Amino acid sequence: MYLEHFGLSEPPFRITPVTVFFFSGANRGEILDALIYSICEVEGIIKVSGEVGSGKTMLCRMLLEKLPEHIETIYLANPSLSREEMLYAIADGLGLNIEGERVGIIMQNIQNKLEEKAREGKRIVVLVDEAHAMPPDTLEELRLLYNLQVGNAKLLQIVLFGQPELNAKLDQPNMRQLKDRIVHHFHMQPLSRNILESYLMFRMRAAGYHGPNIFSPAALKLIADTSNGLMRRANILADKSLLAAFVEDTYYIKPQHVRAAIRDSELSSARKLPDKKLLLGSAAAALLLFGLAAWWMLDKPQTSLRQTPDQPSTQDNPPTLAAAPAAAVKATHPNNALAPAAAVVANQTATSPANTPNPAPKLVLSQVPPVSSSTVATPPPAPVVSSKPAVSKTNLFEQRLAAGRQLLEQKKTVASIQLFYNEEINPERTEGFLMRADKLGVLHEIYLLRAKFGNKSGLRVLYGAYPSIDAAHNAVKDLPARYQEAFATSTYIF
Repeated sequence: MYLEHFGLSEPPFRITPVTVFFFSGANRGEILDALIYSICEVEGIIKVSGEVGSGKTMLCRMLLEKLPEHIETIYLANPSLSREEMLYAIADGLGLNIEGERVGIIMQNIQNKLEEKAREGKRIVVLVDEAHAMPPDTLEELRLLYNLQVGNAKLLQIVLFGQPELNAKLDQPNMRQLKDRIVHHFHMQPLSRNILESYLMFRMRAAGYHGPNIFSPAALKLIADTSNGLMRRANILADKSLLAAFVEDTYYIKPQHVRAAIRDSELSSARKLPDKKLLLGSAAAALLLFGLAAWWMLDKPQTSLRQTPDQPSTQDNPPTLAAAPAAAVKATHPNNALAPAAAVVANQTATSPANTPNPAPKLVLSQVPPVSSSTVATPPPAPVVSSKPAVSKTNLFEQRLAAGRQLLEQKKTVASIQLFYNEEINPERTEGFLMRADKLGVLHEIYLLRAKFGNKSGLRVLYGAYPSIDAAHNAVKDLPARYQEAFATSTYIF
């Protein structure tokens, strides 16, 4: 109804998973890369958990599209299968005709087929969606299937996607054998308020929108507070907010539009989500594994849908769009107006990061000292350990690029924290980020590395230089608060 009003080619916020709308922020892209790596290179069962509406099914669909050709997948969308029904589903996915056979015969046929696939150089992975709803007997049968092997190689891999209830189910005594075989666990974090703005505008752009940001800061806060950072809830609220703005013949989403959407959706507060420290702790394996995945896929061409997760800027004044007014259309639908809600969602109190007295050890490159706002813009004649040569504020990009090159040349640094990367090199935009880093007093910790992403020349933005992977991982908690909130960080291994 509102597509033409906003210049859209398709609905931007439908809740049906469509991979063109996959958003890689808030650790989704890192989990996808780590899943591809672990399926291709590592044995063991993998578990991906997340709240209702956090994007697990979308991630599963992306995985189906991105896996290499030698990986064949069997997707189980219906988790409430009995033990026999699950075996039939896997046999059917392998192209076997085992109708009416006993369970023992089905298992033997599945093993024979898996061995045949292994001889052909194929790997088979079973993706189980909504695994928290799978009966214990069926999960146990999956474990028995995972035990099948030829020589030292497993014949089958399993990825479980489920809500946090899956963790409780696996903690039961009768599930301990299955739990012991889970080698990687990834958690889907909710979207922070800053990332939510990038997410909503990413969906708008993917649907054909070309104008400025249409969500006011107050509207974004209201969506973030009501959705608890869950993508499905944010999609519902954003969709209905667009409709409310269309009815008012405006192009700027204000709090009253979101309140109307909240009332119409009858959304209640989601369950309390884990705090940031708990999420960072549960994502430890993901950060480490993604570092290996980044190294493994560095020279592999791939297509990515990533956006630049820099701090988004907001506008206090409504933007003006060149779209035609919808008064004529609105007049033909007088009953479409959404009545604004009376209740206003309470403000969410921001938390400040705790000071950590003993941060992880860093390797400081004295040849590339930090930039201070009081330094004179004169480059030094030669690098000196005890001096702080001045660098022009208008050339921070080249200075931190040189720091990155020096980081690669010396041999002491093992790992760094990747804040984000771009698949194109945009010095002007990166300069703005570096100027903000200088104001935070952390510019000396920022390193820029040129990188290849398929056929594209891009840029990695790193934070810190550390002597080990563990040191880089432990230093994540010491990042500036705004970096922890805005970026889905990962460990970059040199």
